[in-house]
Amino acid sequence: MIRRPRRAVPAALVAVAVLAGAVVVAVSAVQLMLDRPPLVDYDAVASALHGTHWNEWPVAVAGGVVGLLGLALVLAAVLPGRPVVLPLATPEGVEADAGATRRGLRASLHDAVAAVDGVAAARVRLRPRKVAVRVRTNRARDEGLAEAVRDAVERRLDQIDFAVRPRPRVRVRSAR
Repeated sequence: MIRRPRRAVPAALVAVAVLAGAVVVAVSAVQLMLDRPPLVDYDAVASALHGTHWNEWPVAVAGGVVGLLGLALVLAAVLPGRPVVLPLATPEGVEADAGATRRGLRASLHDAVAAVDGVAAARVRLRPRKVAVRVRTNRARDEGLAEAVRDAVERRLDQIDFAVRPRPRVRVRSAR
């Protein structure tokens, strides 16, 4: 069970663009029905487009922009995003789907790192198959701190028991 993120942002952008176009057309149509000057003059737009040739640079630029936008939307729809839920290990013979959210895992690992003596600040980042931990300490000497943080992270990962266990990577930076 690996739940992937929804593609809400690209879908919302496309929906807003289509809605804006529909509103402009509807307002222009209502203004024409009321014998008022339209928001967008159809005759002016049609004559400008009729006078434009396919080999002119505005057409090429507009086509390139629309093509790149379409390609970006197709890639956003097809390529998988980062998993929202990471699968947990299940014993053999047991059919169960269980998982932990990335946010929950990050918070749990941050709590484990923050409990280590000598850690002033910590940042936990989840990568595919890796956990990157950056630690800042106020100690003048940071010998042994990286190993203590790595042990704390590994203990927490052992408690959680993921189907694919990420490898921890720890970097310590001394403030002095």
